[in-house]
Amino acid sequence: MKHETIADAKVEPLGGLSMNDATGNETAARGEYLKIEGLWKNFGEFTALCDIALTVGEGEFVCFLGPSGCGKTTLLRAIAGLDLQTRGAIHQAGSDISVLPPSKRDYGIVFQSYALFPNLTIEKNIAFGLENTKRSKKEIEARVADLLNIVGLPSQAKKYPAQLSGGQQQRIALARAIAINPGLLLLDEPLSALDAKVRVHLRHEIKELQRKLGVTTIMVTHDQEEALSMADRIVVMNHGVIEQVGTPTEVYRHPKTLFVADFIGETNKLPAKIGNGGKIAVGYTEFLCEKHALPAGSDAVAVIRPVDIIPHASGAISGGRPADIGNAENLIDARVEDIEFLGAFWRVRLSAARLGDHILIADFSINAVRRLNIAAGVDMQIELPRERLLVYAKEA
Repeated sequence: MKHETIADAKVEPLGGLSMNDATGNETAARGEYLKIEGLWKNFGEFTALCDIALTVGEGEFVCFLGPSGCGKTTLLRAIAGLDLQTRGAIHQAGSDISVLPPSKRDYGIVFQSYALFPNLTIEKNIAFGLENTKRSKKEIEARVADLLNIVGLPSQAKKYPAQLSGGQQQRIALARAIAINPGLLLLDEPLSALDAKVRVHLRHEIKELQRKLGVTTIMVTHDQEEALSMADRIVVMNHGVIEQVGTPTEVYRHPKTLFVADFIGETNKLPAKIGNGGKIAVGYTEFLCEKHALPAGSDAVAVIRPVDIIPHASGAISGGRPADIGNAENLIDARVEDIEFLGAFWRVRLSAARLGDHILIADFSINAVRRLNIAAGVDMQIELPRERLLVYAKEA
């Protein structure tokens, strides 16, 4: 008998929303569902949230992403009414919920600890929120059975939480949260307590379920891979402010600030000086770079991701160009100082005389390493693509 997963479950979208296929694309059009304006949260002299403004579309999956202490959980709790904001407004589905108690707000929530009742069976845990909705016992039993099917655990109804694995408990917590068909689903680091393999599996299933239900969802996480794989949009936070809001592709490929560039994915950061004609000076050479608005002569930080560095066969730049280079720009000679196998790719430490004392970290594919005979001590050429060499003002 095939074990049913969340993704296998047949669920009708809530509210008649038309959802796209499983390509991960956003819905074609979303009305404004949640709007946050001028939101501040102070704890004594400490400002946890500073003038937050954010709009979430109906049926959208949004991740609050940032390091510990950045304010993402505080913002989620303000939306839930668990920690009222110091000032500012929150509107949900056109209604002002800024000062409503949690019990009057339309949401379901899943905590990091799952918060299941240990003395209640699984079916009683799921039914807990339904018992105050004036539904008949028969209706509640039918709804619980449907939810257990949705999360792929129809045979676990009579068990207790302690008898289930962490991944199964998380599914039950999710079923309980969506039992009353909430307009908003809040997830507070729901996968952080699970091991890596279960976490990867369950994040896919949660996204599939959210897409089928069409429920507007906000998830807090500090795991960038989790946010990139699950979110329609990511809200990157730091020190109580929003650094950038965008799709996973936007925040990864086009980070607006140095913090976002450094926090999401691996980066090489190199001190630079802004030159003329779209060039920057790094070490003892000039490079073409992505467009920026920094004035010539100012100090800057050049950023390039390890995966964006392109390897080429060795050969003196002043002499003949290797056949694989073509019209490449920003070429420099480099030496492989160290190489580390990480399964799907090789991580390579590179030194280059023209960069001074700075070491570059590059991620090369297994095929590229084999084709170019890349190994410790080998001389080669590398390309820093103009469009992937990003420039930011030097931080104070």
